[in-house]
Amino acid sequence: MTDDDLIEEDLVKFAIKHYYNPRGIDIDEFYEDLKRVKYIKRLINRYLQTGKLSERLILNHLIVIFNVFGMYGGYKILSVRLEEKHWPVLKPFLLFLRAVRDKQVMGIEVDPYVVEVLRKI
Repeated sequence: MTDDDLIEEDLVKFAIKHYYNPRGIDIDEFYEDLKRVKYIKRLINRYLQTGKLSERLILNHLIVIFNVFGMYGGYKILSVRLEEKHWPVLKPFLLFLRAVRDKQVMGIEVDPYVVEVLRKI
């Protein structure tokens, strides 16, 4: 398995390989950190359905993901777990955090409201 061929079945192995927690590896804490992707997905779905954006909460979850899995690992995990409909909302957050280069997410439209909200932070 190469990192480019990452699929859902190999995600936990990949995540463990990229996991860094300076306090030591606690399996419960690892799975809590991995669940943050699910929380982001829920928050984005809520925004898509209701228009209510919890930008600070999404940012907090993303920061933790990138801190414990690294930029590369975090991005790969997000790319496996999130659907195409989530990326126009997620892309501005990733660019705001400088977690990706523009060419990595080229071709993905951005949600203008999310961009506007992030510019005010």
